[in-house]
Amino acid sequence: MILFDLDGTLVDTAHDLGLALNIQLERYGKPPLSHDEIWPIASHGSRGLLELGFAIMPADANFEKMRVEYLDLYEAVFTNNPRLLPGIAVLLDTLDAQGIKWGIVTNKPRRFSVDLVKAVKMGDTNLHQRSACLVCGDDAVLPKPAPTTLLMACAETGFLASDCIYVGDAERDVQAGKAAGMRTVVALFGYIAQSDKPAEWGADVLINTPLELMDYL
Repeated sequence: MILFDLDGTLVDTAHDLGLALNIQLERYGKPPLSHDEIWPIASHGSRGLLELGFAIMPADANFEKMRVEYLDLYEAVFTNNPRLLPGIAVLLDTLDAQGIKWGIVTNKPRRFSVDLVKAVKMGDTNLHQRSACLVCGDDAVLPKPAPTTLLMACAETGFLASDCIYVGDAERDVQAGKAAGMRTVVALFGYIAQSDKPAEWGADVLINTPLELMDYL
């Protein structure tokens, strides 16, 4: 089975993540950020985006207040414009045609994940209907880089971790996959920052396009 991260691996959510951040920046009299600035940070969720926009970290006194505010703003826009990343639709169709099961394991909270994957259309169905499982960050006490949610996906689908491959665009995805006993793939077409060094993350393979995964298989 192939397990995928969600944001920046299957779906481009950066437009809506950035929209929520720019609405919040406007509230505080700060200038908006460009899509190019937001793109490489999108995979890091509210923590990374708040650091980008407001230069605050979880240790700061007002971080939690700002995080709650950001998530409330994101909740109003998160299904505006999610889209499959280029080449993903063909990849998923190919996996289905070959009888290879695939699912989703994300650190995104369930309050967003379910409606988001339902909003991503794939012909007459949607991403939620097509995937074998959807395990979210708050389904477990410890999200990635802990392996817990990946192992939950195995339990739900009946696959051994050793028979799974995890595909993601962040170092924590590789760490979680390796800790779970899976093979790991880095999606270089995802939210990779210039400061990232994916070749040093220890993945089994790095792919530049979704269909390169079929070559690896």
